[in-house]
Amino acid sequence: MSDHNLILYELSACPYCQKVRSKLSELGLDYESRKVPRDHADRDTVKEISGQTGVPVLVDKSNGIEGMPESDDIVEYLEQTYGTSNT
Repeated sequence: MSDHNLILYELSACPYCQKVRSKLSELGLDYESRKVPRDHADRDTVKEISGQTGVPVLVDKSNGIEGMPESDDIVEYLEQTYGTSNT
């Protein structure tokens, strides 16, 4: 098991996932990538943590985020939580 506090459930070819990966990279954040099955019916883990089967989904153990869906919400959260503007 990894010691990463940030875990991103994603698909490689997903533009919304890429948007989140770009923000993580821009902020210099280390995270664990967990690839999910392409078929929504096989995304049991994603459904368990976020209540839906879409990706991306972010888990942030440090801040009690157990499954945040929606790329725009994730990007905004990362910026507010880890961005330089929050100092």
